[in-house]
Amino acid sequence: MVAFGKKLKERQIQEWERYYINYKLMKKKVKQYAQQIEVGTQDRRHVLKDFSRMLDNQIETIVLFLLEQQGLFASRLARLREQHDALQEQPDISTITELREAYRSVGQDLLKLLFFVEINAIGLRKILKKFDKRFGYRFTDYYVKTRANHPYSQLQQVFKHVGLGAVVGAMSRNLHELQDRQGSYLSIYDQPALPLQDPVVDSIKAAVDRLTNSTNFLNFLGQHALIMQEELPTPTDELIDDQRYHFMSLILNLANTFLYMVNTYIIVPTADDYSMSLGAAATVCGIVIGAMAVAQVFSSVYFSAWSNKSYFKPLVFSSIVLFIGNAMYALAYDFNSIAILLLGRLFCGFGSARAVNRRYISDCVPLKIRMQASAGFVSASALGMACGPALAGLLQTNFKIYKLTFNQDTLPGWVMAVAWLIYLVWLSISFKEPSRDTEENHRPQESNAETVENDSLENGLKQPLLITSEEKQEDEDGDQEYDGSEEAPEESHQPATSVKSAYRLLTPSVKVQLLIYFMLKYVMEILLSESSVITTYYFSWSTSTVAIFLACLGLTVLPVNIVVGSYISNMFEDRQILMASEIMVLVGIVLSFNVIIPYSVPQYVCSGLILFVFAEVLEGVNLSLLSRVMSSRLSRGTYNGGLLSTEAGTIARVIADATITLAGYLGESKLLNVTLLPSLFICIASIIATSVTYNSLY
Repeated sequence: MVAFGKKLKERQIQEWERYYINYKLMKKKVKQYAQQIEVGTQDRRHVLKDFSRMLDNQIETIVLFLLEQQGLFASRLARLREQHDALQEQPDISTITELREAYRSVGQDLLKLLFFVEINAIGLRKILKKFDKRFGYRFTDYYVKTRANHPYSQLQQVFKHVGLGAVVGAMSRNLHELQDRQGSYLSIYDQPALPLQDPVVDSIKAAVDRLTNSTNFLNFLGQHALIMQEELPTPTDELIDDQRYHFMSLILNLANTFLYMVNTYIIVPTADDYSMSLGAAATVCGIVIGAMAVAQVFSSVYFSAWSNKSYFKPLVFSSIVLFIGNAMYALAYDFNSIAILLLGRLFCGFGSARAVNRRYISDCVPLKIRMQASAGFVSASALGMACGPALAGLLQTNFKIYKLTFNQDTLPGWVMAVAWLIYLVWLSISFKEPSRDTEENHRPQESNAETVENDSLENGLKQPLLITSEEKQEDEDGDQEYDGSEEAPEESHQPATSVKSAYRLLTPSVKVQLLIYFMLKYVMEILLSESSVITTYYFSWSTSTVAIFLACLGLTVLPVNIVVGSYISNMFEDRQILMASEIMVLVGIVLSFNVIIPYSVPQYVCSGLILFVFAEVLEGVNLSLLSRVMSSRLSRGTYNGGLLSTEAGTIARVIADATITLAGYLGESKLLNVTLLPSLFICIASIIATSVTYNSLY
């Protein structure tokens, strides 16, 4: 990973030097504030007020310059429009060519301005993140929301590039009209999908795509996947992404995600019956369900490492192992062996390629559609979670073919074995392995056209954001300022190479959020895994009824994320949603206990719904926060942020399933309360940790 300071240096424009965010000053002020608070000469309220005022001034400088440049663009385009109109009366080939070049010149300058906006937006996010890290505040949420939602917001000019769209539209339309359209009188508005075939417009479109945010829902859902991205993508990165991207391969990647989630939850309604049919206790279903998670703890690591070299081979291996695992799960009935049953589930866990699924989206999907792909990853997971129990509810039959038994216990294994076999064939035919040498082939040398187009952007550029070599020093998160006079400190920006080094990169707030993630996964696994045993004991529910209940829970995932992503997140700060969700999860746990009054269906369903829905809300907000505050060094490599969160959730599921089995030795009558007690304590601990970590700002 190239050092952040070096990337910024390469993109400065000398004549605009005094209009960039003064990163050097802002960073010095952050350190100064820390020293003043430490010795007691400043209080936190004054620091927040002073830092907010300084940021407002910086943004105002950027925005006023941006408006000035937009006015100059408007004047240039107006003059070119007059020349264009004159051509309608007296067409001249040489004049048309000159006019097209003039419009392209406007496009090149517009591209410079878009890069100017992008660099400042990244710089603002960087300094806000540094402030939060240094003081443990959630200042970023407060600042962005109070400024962005104000009617006189200047922040919108930076993050939404307000007004530049009109300039892009005017230039694109006129270039389109000047092209040889073979007598066509149609404009870009008549045929919006018609390609313009102009490299300048293509470059502008790529820059606008990087700046344009997706809808709140897509952004929220995409962050739910915790697919981390580089801070400052380059045009070359976009070229590489486009060359590595293959639509059908992405669909196969999402299909793998969907099938794996179906595979995980399809056995939940029948696991207790299957265990009893093999001579074990009903509560052994916890071990049966959890065996898959146990193996996933290890498979996540080797799949993450394998994805450094290939995506196709891990997916093939995953499909084969899952086929074998499901076949063993189904055959355990006829062999009357609980050992084969557990081995089958272990094999299924060893085939978990979710680390590859995340990594493929992060590395091989172009930035302009990466958020949609991330949202697709979450949606596929949610759909699989709902379809698994629903499919189990439909497999209520009993017959034999030769010596093989097909019933509600074995059919989930047989169905998934066939599904993975079909998927393997589809994968072998349609998947395209991304080229690993694409980046190396393109970084050292660019095409002549690109070199000419970007000379004004990349040559002779200055560095207003960074301090000089005399002032170079190491800050709190291990990165160093870079002045160009010596080799950049690349080592401190390399990906983590071990679990230990990754753990060292976790700040206290990140650790708290991982604790929250552990808690919600533990609580959800307790609810889902023991549902069949609990409902059979208290309410005598059939397998179909349990399947319907679990499917209904799974179907709430997407609607809940739509509501939170589109509405709730715009009304409240993430910290507030986080705390409220934790409290509601605690309420759901408390309501689930069987005390005093007889346990009833309404109590179980309502408490389970509260617990599950707010755990989903909590997961979305928590991972959204994680994706923003986790170190950029965890965005790549084997030991990345996605792997750490997956491991935290998987370990929580393993412990939850083991808790169910161990609690079963006390009898089914005590199972519910005994398994809810750890959930209660962990939830209370996470609420206390959240309060201590995030309340310092408020």
